[in-house]
Amino acid sequence: MSSTENRTKEYTRVLDLESLLRDLNTCLAGANAQYLKRSDERYSKIFLMGPLRSGSTLFTQWLANTGLAAYPTNMLSRFFGAPLVGAKIQLLLTDPRYNFRDEILDFNSDINFSSDNGKTRGALAPNEFWYFWRRFLPFDELDYMPADQLRQKANLAGFRDELNALANIFEKPFAMKAMIMNQNIPELAEQFDKPLFIWIRRDPIFNIQSALEARKRQHGDINTWYSFKIKEYPELKNLDPLESVAGQIAAINCSVEQGIAALPDHQKLVVQYEDFCRRPEHYYNEITRRLVEQGGVRPQQVPAYSGEVNFSNNNRWRLEEYSQSDVTRANEAVTRSKE
Repeated sequence: MSSTENRTKEYTRVLDLESLLRDLNTCLAGANAQYLKRSDERYSKIFLMGPLRSGSTLFTQWLANTGLAAYPTNMLSRFFGAPLVGAKIQLLLTDPRYNFRDEILDFNSDINFSSDNGKTRGALAPNEFWYFWRRFLPFDELDYMPADQLRQKANLAGFRDELNALANIFEKPFAMKAMIMNQNIPELAEQFDKPLFIWIRRDPIFNIQSALEARKRQHGDINTWYSFKIKEYPELKNLDPLESVAGQIAAINCSVEQGIAALPDHQKLVVQYEDFCRRPEHYYNEITRRLVEQGGVRPQQVPAYSGEVNFSNNNRWRLEEYSQSDVTRANEAVTRSKE
């Protein structure tokens, strides 16, 4: 997610859509509250953590395709203020159990593995769901708060209850991107008994390249900040773009590493993007083993793996503004500064 300032035409928000969705969600809020009565924690929550452009969208699409977990879809994202109502509507329109003589099949489509700065296409394709997150988080200038302030000012209990209720409606573990809380993992973890935090890491050289490319697509240049404003944002925002992005990615990885350090093994998993592309089934088995161990899914509910054998990763040099050796030096410099 990026700043709303200086977006290129392709990425500019549609104001009429924003207005319609605010009105719709406001009107549905009362109905949404009725579904909160079933907010006990029955299923695991899978939170994807890590830097921007680390492969999290591909991973989310892959996980959605396995059938193991429910997830926020593009359709569900339209109901960010009333997601429990949205979940019921999604089931009505797309679940085969409710299909009457093929009257409505238009919303069912395969999930492909393409995306554009994290955005996917298709009603049932995964969505980042940041509007939903921001209902509960009082972030302002930064997408971060010290732990005590966050516990005091955020509605973490409300977030927990809606997410539990969502999983209960879909009757599956619920998986979602959670990078907005990369630097507040302990405060998120303490809300759940059955969380699984998946830290997605990528070769930093190509992670930096991809983040710089995302800046250019979103804003038309590489100078404007892209993604969440982490606590280091004030120090990083005005640096040379390469130094800024290298510092951004290093800071996020450091925060996630520290944030999951105290979690038990069945509540965390580190996924190296390049290795995931080579052997995704291995990571499916690692995820399912943890979910079963924490009691967030029963063994008989785990589908046999039928997904991709492998993916071709996108680690090829394309950047014009900097050479690969320039990026390597910048990454080494920021790594030394954190030692």
